[in-house]
Amino acid sequence: MLTRLWRVGFHLLYNQCAFTYDRVSWAVSLGRWRAWQRSAMRFLPPPEAGLALELAHGTGDLQIDLQEAGYHTLALDLSPRMNRLAQKKLRRMGLGDNLVRGDATRLPLPDESLATVVCTFPTAFIFHPQTLNELQRVLQPGAPACIVVAGELHGRGPRRSLIALLYRATGQSKPLPDDRDLRSYFGEAGLLVEAPVVQLADSTAQLIILTKPPKPTLDFAAQSC
Repeated sequence: MLTRLWRVGFHLLYNQCAFTYDRVSWAVSLGRWRAWQRSAMRFLPPPEAGLALELAHGTGDLQIDLQEAGYHTLALDLSPRMNRLAQKKLRRMGLGDNLVRGDATRLPLPDESLATVVCTFPTAFIFHPQTLNELQRVLQPGAPACIVVAGELHGRGPRRSLIALLYRATGQSKPLPDDRDLRSYFGEAGLLVEAPVVQLADSTAQLIILTKPPKPTLDFAAQSC
């Protein structure tokens, strides 16, 4: 029953109550949400590498960071309300709003067209086998998908304890599988995996970096022997 209520709550947050998303995310992270989002940017290739896709763009905050850093971006979200909120936010700032409503399991992009993918605090869709197959398809060889999966506050106190309780209740505080299990799971989609932890001033961000393997190089010297 409780799990069903949480699911309903998340559905409302991403749809009918999407206008509250920024305030809710700030509250549950004690204001660290944006720093956790930005932690993904240190793992991205440089802007000149090519097109960057953000999956589940939400209200558009990371789009602001990416575009201000010089990235040419495309952003996708399944929620029409999130799409409209992000569009308004980006237009107010005079930024591009290359937003697409769509499903991560069916990306409307050609093969090997992306220099990187970024996604912050996704729901379970990001680990769906078809999503992983789509990432493998649209990423260029050697390109990474950078996913922020969790943030954790340091220290103690009643507010931090309450937030930890909320994370446990929603299933977002579950530890990641160990390296062997991660490699086994994502390896089925042909992706290399790392799970770095970014240390911030008073919190940490947990990421998963999925990289499409580079194309093998031919050893002409060996072939000529």
